[in-house]
Order: sequence, then C-alpha cells, then structure tokens
Amino acid sequence: MSVTVLNGPTLTEFVEDKEAFEKCINEDFINLDTDGDGVLSRSELGKGFNCLLSLGNDLGTKEEIRTLYDIIFDKFDADRSGSVDRDEFRSEMKEIMLAMADGIGDLPVQVALERDSFLMKAAQRESAKTK
Repeated sequence: MSVTVLNGPTLTEFVEDKEAFEKCINEDFINLDTDGDGVLSRSELGKGFNCLLSLGNDLGTKEEIRTLYDIIFDKFDADRSGSVDRDEFRSEMKEIMLAMADGIGDLPVQVALERDSFLMKAAQRESAKTK
C-alpha cells in the first residue's frame, strides 16, 4: 500500500486516455478471469472485491457482505447473462472511476492505495506526465 495525492481531474483524464484505461481494464480483467473463459463469474468478480471482507464489522456480517457482492455483480452484469464480459466490466469501471472523480473534486486529497489499483494507475499516469 502506498500513500499518494490525487484529484478528480487526474481520474477523469485517466478514463479519457483510452489506451491507458483499456490497458488497465484488460490487465485487471485477465487477472480476475481465473478460469480463462473470457467472462467473469459471480465468484471471480467477488474475489476482486475481497478486500471488503477484511473490513469485517465495518461493512456488516458476512451475509450482508455477500448481499453487497450480489448487488455489485448485478450492476456489472448489464445484460443479465449471469456473467460479466469485458465490455460490461469496462463500462462499469468507467462509471465508478468517473463517480469517484466527481466525488473527489478538483482539490487534491491524500489517499492510501493498493499498488495495482485503478486509482494508483491513474496517479502513476499523472506522475509520469510531469516528468
């Protein structure tokens, strides 16, 4: 985990950089698609949100967390096929990133980020631009 500073425009620019965002989407999708079938199952997408389980009481019981996972999966599975394809994953991650950008706003905030998270990749992209 690393501490970095980012703002809303950093996230927005990352999403709008189709090459960088697509690369990030592809890497994460491949990492989540553990059986290599080209779609994410409920279980595979849930593993992507495993950090929520480690928060324990902050989010509720394991049953409540599983309900949250189901809600998240249903949001990603736009066509209700029972799996999440790469386009659905990209679309929802774009929506999430832009919502976070809107919530953070223009002022920089200091945050602790996982090394390979979307937010860290956005911050690294911004940092590379200034060098």
